[in-house]
Amino acid sequence: MDFVEQLKSSIDIVKVIGEYVRLERKGATGRYSGLCPFHQEKTPSFSVNQQRQFYKCFGCGVSGDMLKFVMEHDGLTFPETLRFLSDRYGIPMPQRAEFSDAESRMRAALYEMHEIAADSFRDNLRGPIGAEARAYLERRGISQELIDVFGLGFADPSGQALMRRFTERRFSNEQLEASGLVRRRNEGNGHFDAFRGRLMFPIHNETGKVIGFGGRSMREEDQPKYLNSPETPIYKKTTVLYNLHRARDGMRKNQRAVLVEGYMDVIGVYAAGVKEVVASCGTALTNQQVRTLHRHADSVIINFDPDKAGENAAERAIQLLLDEGMHVKVLSLGSAADGAKLDPDEFVKRFGADAYRAKLDSASGYFHWLADRARTKFDMRSAEGKVDALKFLLPAVKNIPDKLERAAVANDLASYLGVDPSMVLDQFKRAATDRKTTSPAPPPRPELPTMERVLLHSLFSSARVRQQILPQLTPELVQGFVSHEILDAFRHVESDDPARIFTEVEGRLSESSRTLLHEALAADHTEEEQEEEFSWTQAVACLERLQADFRKRSVADLKAQVKVAEREGRFGEALALMAEVKQLEELDRAERDQRRRAS
Repeated sequence: MDFVEQLKSSIDIVKVIGEYVRLERKGATGRYSGLCPFHQEKTPSFSVNQQRQFYKCFGCGVSGDMLKFVMEHDGLTFPETLRFLSDRYGIPMPQRAEFSDAESRMRAALYEMHEIAADSFRDNLRGPIGAEARAYLERRGISQELIDVFGLGFADPSGQALMRRFTERRFSNEQLEASGLVRRRNEGNGHFDAFRGRLMFPIHNETGKVIGFGGRSMREEDQPKYLNSPETPIYKKTTVLYNLHRARDGMRKNQRAVLVEGYMDVIGVYAAGVKEVVASCGTALTNQQVRTLHRHADSVIINFDPDKAGENAAERAIQLLLDEGMHVKVLSLGSAADGAKLDPDEFVKRFGADAYRAKLDSASGYFHWLADRARTKFDMRSAEGKVDALKFLLPAVKNIPDKLERAAVANDLASYLGVDPSMVLDQFKRAATDRKTTSPAPPPRPELPTMERVLLHSLFSSARVRQQILPQLTPELVQGFVSHEILDAFRHVESDDPARIFTEVEGRLSESSRTLLHEALAADHTEEEQEEEFSWTQAVACLERLQADFRKRSVADLKAQVKVAEREGRFGEALALMAEVKQLEELDRAERDQRRRAS
């Protein structure tokens, strides 16, 4: 067995995809469903077949095995995917040139450079040059345990510490410049460290590898206050959420995510025992990040800073989250007794973990927060102000799919604005009409006739069917079959292992036939796997039906030939053809009688 097949046979696809998607078991057949990570959706259309070891999304059409999933989700090359799964699941990978390419070697170098940088920053924070940063963390109430959990560090002010280590490891200029960790000098040759004299926050991908950094200045004159890694081949900031690799389990357990703005807020909230906390990495929240959140939780509580920028960011985030179909709440921490507006980290420090968690649990729905915000933005004493407030609030509530909830929100909105509820409902109806008009029709899906689907399932489920029925499925019998390429692939199957059978068949198919196969198997929702005898019985019934249909076609064809022969005076040939017709009709009657007696 080659290494690729060894990897696929040793690792359960449900375990791999379950690291990225909340999967719910459906019935007793080893089928799971969840929200597709490859497109935006509100209800699960993503299916994973444990027995066959493949996934299929009925929404966007993506499908494949676990290798393809990791490649497409993480943006890895094939060799990188093999290496990633090999390392993660402890399966030694042979060192062969075929498992490497230029892109994979570049990304491997960047991962290594970021690990070197993270180690160097941590060492600096512990040493003499980290005294200022340690004092800052102590003032902020960050314990040594939290420093270790989040891997905090300090960048050497000299600007040459990392470059020396990278030079020792003989990284190429191309790798150095692609890393984002060093910069080329404007004058002369050489490079210098991109981060200097800053408190360093390592940023991880969803699987826990360091892919970038955020650096906070220690002195007022060092601007900007926060400096983040640029985008690199391993770091796309619009897709990454800070702390996600630690927060995933908490998000699934508590069925919610807590969304804050900054690194220190994440650490402070995490210290309060709220493990499901994440933040965007120096960018406004994006659709990709929202979809990532939704894969792990259905609800999110927004707790942004209470300044104008934080409120604007929360307003935008609400709409993105609602468009994704998530349940949204907003936590406003208010002001302290001295009038200070507190961000999450400061609130925890001042009032304690219990007080913060209580606030979190009592967070109000997004609509109330938006209504309060509208009150401060518009003159609610004038008709014009009320109309402006309606226009402001409408986008956040117009996509509510449930009619009863929509009606309730419309009444609340009308009461709040002091207008007739019918005016609000009319706006909802117009919005719904616009959505229907502008929504593109879904692409047509390939359809597989019932008999073909039954035959495919029987072939997968029964060695006896593959050995005895398959040879009888001649080209004449399966003429016009949509699945003819899949049936041909079955003729090359040698294994009896369900996952191996699927792999052998799938590997011989064109993209369209592969999609058809995934559709057929993923759409089967029977509660029990087919028993050998049941599969045999179904396959025999299909074969008999196909043979009967073939005889009918043959009889019709022969009768047409008889008419032609009679018209042209070839009576001897017509009599011979009629004898064939009679023989086929008698055989057909005999088989019908036999089936009738058997039933």
